[in-house]
Amino acid sequence: MSSTRSGRDRRRPGLVWLFPLPALALSGFLFLYPVLQSFRYALTDWDGYSASYRDVGPANLVRLATGDDLFHHAAANTFRLTAAVVLVQTALALLLALLLVRTTPMSVLLRALFFLPAVLSSVSVAFVWRFVYEPGGGLLDTALRAVGLGGVQPLYLGDPGHAVLWLALTQVWFHAGQMTVVFVAGLQAIPREYHEAAALDGAGRLARFRHVTWPLLAPAAAIVAAYTTVQSFKAFDLVLGLGGNPPGPGLDLLSTRIYTTFSDDRFGYAAAESLVFMAFVLLLTWVQRRALGGGQP
Repeated sequence: MSSTRSGRDRRRPGLVWLFPLPALALSGFLFLYPVLQSFRYALTDWDGYSASYRDVGPANLVRLATGDDLFHHAAANTFRLTAAVVLVQTALALLLALLLVRTTPMSVLLRALFFLPAVLSSVSVAFVWRFVYEPGGGLLDTALRAVGLGGVQPLYLGDPGHAVLWLALTQVWFHAGQMTVVFVAGLQAIPREYHEAAALDGAGRLARFRHVTWPLLAPAAAIVAAYTTVQSFKAFDLVLGLGGNPPGPGLDLLSTRIYTTFSDDRFGYAAAESLVFMAFVLLLTWVQRRALGGGQP
């Protein structure tokens, strides 16, 4: 009897691997297969509807690299947005987390309030901030007039050179509270004994943060940086809600540029843009992980 049971037990680990197969097959069909198809279509001039198309080789990628000023402008806007949001949002979220790390009724309430925008839809946030940025009668212009600065009225989203920075402000407001919760979890996971030992050695607050808190907070910081980068690159419905469809040159990002190309029935070229888009995201997240020590303490 015991030998029969042991034989069954030895067979069970092999059977366990069968359980994820349906999920893997579904993921492969819905995700991996379309990605591979994108590589194929990126080398064609397919319009998305015709049964036939022509192979153009790397011509689409060459044009993206050398002759597409609209794509280059959208890429510059995207990198400006990502840099601004990653720096400001990470710093703000870390500061809020340091202030709210203690579990008190007030800090818990403030965490919930800061997190609240993250549960809203992007379209709702866009319409709220369109009112904030509305020239003349918007919330910001009203506040400027109330403090005697009525003559200082920026164009906000209508300024091609700075519209992406106003978009970054909206993005930070949208997700800073969410990233604060991630940092709070990282801070609470650091053993208190480490700080107590450093204090006994004469380390001040700044030294304890630099040599104890920040190295042990690297995994949380890597999550925040990667998530913020992906969110900035994926800023699509927020952009359309703020800037219309299609958005103006100041708000044209890679995501909206790809969407516009698909809408123009240039599926092959849009597939090439999507591949470059994906390469940018992978490269930036890899650089961030390297800069943060691979996310390891």
